[in-house]
Amino acid sequence: MTASAERLRGFLRMLFLYDVAEAIDLQQLKQLLGPRGGEREPRFGRGTPEHIRFEVPPYVESAEPVRLSTGQTAACSLRYYSFAVIALQLELPFEGSWSDLVAQAWRWNGPTDLEREMRALVREHVDRAAAAITRPHKEWWLHETYLVVNVEQVSDSLGEAAPGHSLLAARRKEIAEIVWGEDRALSEPEVDEVCRASLSYYPADLIVISSSGAFVYDRAEEAIVATQVLEYAQLQLLELRYYDRVMSRVLAQLYDALEKERSLFGRWTLSREARRINRIRLDVAELAERIDNDIKFVSDVYYARVHRLAAARMGVSEYRELVDEKLRTAGELYEFMVDEFNEARSFVLEFAITILALLDVIYLIRGH
Repeated sequence: MTASAERLRGFLRMLFLYDVAEAIDLQQLKQLLGPRGGEREPRFGRGTPEHIRFEVPPYVESAEPVRLSTGQTAACSLRYYSFAVIALQLELPFEGSWSDLVAQAWRWNGPTDLEREMRALVREHVDRAAAAITRPHKEWWLHETYLVVNVEQVSDSLGEAAPGHSLLAARRKEIAEIVWGEDRALSEPEVDEVCRASLSYYPADLIVISSSGAFVYDRAEEAIVATQVLEYAQLQLLELRYYDRVMSRVLAQLYDALEKERSLFGRWTLSREARRINRIRLDVAELAERIDNDIKFVSDVYYARVHRLAAARMGVSEYRELVDEKLRTAGELYEFMVDEFNEARSFVLEFAITILALLDVIYLIRGH
């Protein structure tokens, strides 16, 4: 079967994630938005038990369809996470050849103009939900974009479906171009690297993951769940990027405080500064732990593997190591500052005791 004879059908799902604040009260948000949204959890398939779910499910809101620059109309929805991340998803149906799909993936893989439009749209929703949002970010929003290409069916001119297990071998170059959003052929080593990040559960399904996009060959209901898992990995990346930024500021403040600690009286102020910064450090450690444990894959081997592969390809593990290293460094500096303060306090106490002892001696001499 030639590439020109094959017809593909499925959806392009474009994800735009924004870190908009410190936290979102989902219960209050539910009261504000009313029937326009609702708590939803991914319905895991493949015989997965129901207890695999989000600890705190995101609040889902359906939005008006978005008119794209191409004249196409994409379905739009938003998911509000308690971590104050809002994930906007555009869903666009497609049908065509492999070359058509490669061209569409290149067109929609994070175009700057579309990202600006989605940012403006999310800002409108943030303004409307302001009462449920704690300490919104006014100056900047960290963001991530990701493209999930869901191919539900690959069929020839006779309408016969292609088996999933043969797709990776037969269309590896096209799949690599799709997940990277490239409109030019990739080198063989790069194609090999992309194809290594693939998984299959049944012979008729396939998922290939890169840092900027994923190719999912599966039924619609399973592809939706895979998209939610990929979205959560993107959320973890976004939050860890934010915590990395916060910890960089904390370390800079710690170093500034230690630079000012030149005199005895300078050391005396270290305790208050150390306590303030240590509270931030502990908050970051707690929040980083929460995003690791908010979704459970205890009894679902397949989606746990999808999540681990996505986290590895997106750089979640690297950012987690960066955050952990900065947390350790901040902890060591905190202990050093406390030791410096205790040393200064001991010196002052010893000096005071010496003065009192000297006064006692003077008093005794004068008494005689």
